[in-house]
Amino acid sequence: MNTLRKSLIIGMTVIGMGSAAFSAHAQDAAAKPRHAYAETKFDPAKFAERRAARQQKLHDALKLNAAQETAWQHYMAAIKPQMPAGRPDRVDFKSLSAPEKMEKMLERSKMRIERQEAHLSALKTFYAVLTPEQQKTFDQMVARHGRGHRHHGGAQQ
Repeated sequence: MNTLRKSLIIGMTVIGMGSAAFSAHAQDAAAKPRHAYAETKFDPAKFAERRAARQQKLHDALKLNAAQETAWQHYMAAIKPQMPAGRPDRVDFKSLSAPEKMEKMLERSKMRIERQEAHLSALKTFYAVLTPEQQKTFDQMVARHGRGHRHHGGAQQ
């Protein structure tokens, strides 16, 4: 009987200490958020700065000649992100039926594919004027800075 009582007291003490530690940790987490919203919000200006820095680094690594410089300018113009000021065609999806929602999603996918096809065409044109050594450098630099699967509100490259 005495052993049961001691075990019960020890068990309750452990549970009490554990819940106190958990409560203290939860209060610390609530007091200071992991990331403030402003830090995680997409900033077009910072995006443009990072993109320009990557492009300049690639440009410097390629060591382009005068004829290639014109092709570079055309390529950069063709792949420039199209960041709309607003979304005038934005539809309230809650008011659409399931088939209408699917049609809108399909329409957006087709627009993305058209942009990707235009970018591919510009890439092929630019890539053709590069020397084999420059092509190798380009391949390495682009592979290192691949887009991944991020989507920044219409910022398509």
